[in-house]
Amino acid sequence: MTKKLLLASTVLAGLTAVASAADLPRRAPPPVFTPVPVFTWTGFYAGLESVYTFSDRQRITTIGNTAATRDNVANLRRPPVTSIEADGIGNIGGGAGYNYQFTPGSGFVAGLAVNIDWTDIHKNRFVLGVGNAVAPGIPNPSAFRQSLEYLGTVTGKLGYAFDRFLVYGTGGFAFGEVQYDANFYTPGLALQFAGRYQDLETGYAYGGGIEYAIPTDSFLNYFAFAKYLGLKYDAVTIKAEYLHYDLGSRNVVVGPIIPSANSYTSRFRSEGSIVKAGFNYKFGGL
Repeated sequence: MTKKLLLASTVLAGLTAVASAADLPRRAPPPVFTPVPVFTWTGFYAGLESVYTFSDRQRITTIGNTAATRDNVANLRRPPVTSIEADGIGNIGGGAGYNYQFTPGSGFVAGLAVNIDWTDIHKNRFVLGVGNAVAPGIPNPSAFRQSLEYLGTVTGKLGYAFDRFLVYGTGGFAFGEVQYDANFYTPGLALQFAGRYQDLETGYAYGGGIEYAIPTDSFLNYFAFAKYLGLKYDAVTIKAEYLHYDLGSRNVVVGPIIPSANSYTSRFRSEGSIVKAGFNYKFGGL
């Protein structure tokens, strides 16, 4: 009898312990760690931009090729030196390239970019020279025209990224289509000498810029029209960039309208600055 009571008491105590353990709070499983995505500038990109071009150092020098024309330049009948200040807002441009960020988040970024901008800049310069010996009171007009149809660059890039904010320097090869015109008139406004050059010129460009990658939850992404076209991209960036370009100098022979041994040579120089503002679509890396 005693054994039965002991056995029943043991079973009852065990059931009570189990019931008490069931009432204890359960231990919650450890939280699952989800890493926060880190932005990287690595990847291809392409976009559009608008530009403003300006220059105040485009010198035009003129020399005479014969004794008579050298005398005209020496006596300021034709301007030995003048300049054209070219400025204006370009129509539209664009570019593409590739960036590589060495450490995601914040770190150095290197890249290569190709850009071309339709500048369509045309500027004129009209100079009144000293009159001839037979009519000193009537000036000799000279007219110059300089144009930059478009400007393209192939540049390297090196900068530093502060997460979605990128500051960089850039430099490399530049090319563009230029047109130079020189027309010299008689005091009676009859065209006497004329010269023209139009072709591709090459040189260099250097500068720097800033770029910002818009967060995916920003309202500005609603204006990214590419997504409505089904284009898949990682981010939209906005940028501002400054470049100084130099396409070198070119001699233009200013020959006579009526056959003659006399002529001039005017030397034009294409050099200036260009400010860009635009946006890029960034795509995945390699």
